[in-house]
Amino acid sequence: MSDPRNFFAAERTLLAWIRTGLTIIALGFVVARFGLFMRLFARSVAAEGVQPETSRLSGPLGVLLVGVGAFAVILAATQFRGYVRTLQPDGFPPNYRTSTAVILAYTIAAIGVVLGVYLAR
Repeated sequence: MSDPRNFFAAERTLLAWIRTGLTIIALGFVVARFGLFMRLFARSVAAEGVQPETSRLSGPLGVLLVGVGAFAVILAATQFRGYVRTLQPDGFPPNYRTSTAVILAYTIAAIGVVLGVYLAR
């Protein structure tokens, strides 16, 4: 008889990776938007005769972070699905659906990809 605690441990790991991916995606969004804020601020200051230095690195760095976060979520969901396939049928709790967390992960990854494309424009 297989122990369902193994499945629950794998699911907790998946959810931790989803949380980590979401955090990286959010950080990327903040980095990209902060760069936009700094460029707007530099324009308003330049109107007063001061020329501050601005960096164009925050936009690409933010898009990169969003992509890394989406990739982490996809990788975690794929590894979880692979692990679940190795479990015996009695390793699952009765009437438990394993696809819910995986669907959530792929949805978050898709939103991350869309956000990355939006920020890249």
